[in-house]
Amino acid sequence: MFDENSLIWHNGEYKNWRDATLHVMSHVVHYGSSLFEGIRCYNKESTGPVVLCLQEHIRRLYRSAKIYRIEIPFSEAELISASLGVVQKNGLQDAYIRPVVYRGYGSLGVDPGENTPVEVAVAAWSWGAYLGESALKDGVDACVASWQKLRPNTLPALSKAGGHYLGSQLVKMEARRHGYAEGILLDANGFVSEGSGENLFLILDGRCYTPPVSASILPGITRKCVMTLADELGLSVEETYIPRDMLYIADELFFTGTAAEITPVRSVDRIDVGNGKPGEWTQAIQRRFFDIISGTAGDEYNWLTPVSSFSG
Repeated sequence: MFDENSLIWHNGEYKNWRDATLHVMSHVVHYGSSLFEGIRCYNKESTGPVVLCLQEHIRRLYRSAKIYRIEIPFSEAELISASLGVVQKNGLQDAYIRPVVYRGYGSLGVDPGENTPVEVAVAAWSWGAYLGESALKDGVDACVASWQKLRPNTLPALSKAGGHYLGSQLVKMEARRHGYAEGILLDANGFVSEGSGENLFLILDGRCYTPPVSASILPGITRKCVMTLADELGLSVEETYIPRDMLYIADELFFTGTAAEITPVRSVDRIDVGNGKPGEWTQAIQRRFFDIISGTAGDEYNWLTPVSSFSG
């Protein structure tokens, strides 16, 4: 998956892939003190590679850092430039960009203190469909996980922190072990929250629902795009608590996320969603989303940043 001959932006300079390293006694290794983003780059026919919602992703990274009292030693503009730079300098077209902020080598107490530096890296690589090559077209099988999301006052769900994904790992491994592509978590009150790394939308009787921020979800950037497109297409989206049994009677269900893009869910716990195939609304939203990205339709929402705008 990785090209180890490529470059990574690390603490302000471009380094060979193998040289972008950290010490095993770094704070992040022991306590999971990292924040990250996943950003998609698409090869748009008319302009070449474009990055989807770049500014929004970098802004969320800084908000995640603020929640965890981490001072990022670079400006948002510098990380935007670095994200474009790793795509351009590595000659990538369709790519996945990963900015990560973490506490480095200095102190090994739970409290990082003033002597633990904050380090930043941005990498990029070619990456295909997250849930499998046929997922976008045919949909995936999901299950309700035995694990649940933590209460909002346990860990801050609004922060995209590395340590939070320990739970996601358990959900994903459990789902795969039982023959599913993905797991769906319930929140601490038993309502639907999200997938291991995706937000969720449900359509029933011509109305669209998605869990609210108060259901311990990460407010996804692709989620926001989908809400905009649904409204454009005449489908109103209601942010509300969704009981588990609503998953089993849904007409349509789909995941959203930078990695997952817009992936239909064809069954939950071996119960077909609708007729077991991607529904009309899901396909319409998915089609509109990819039309904008490919350049077939105009970028009226200014979601796309051309990699060619990078100068550095």
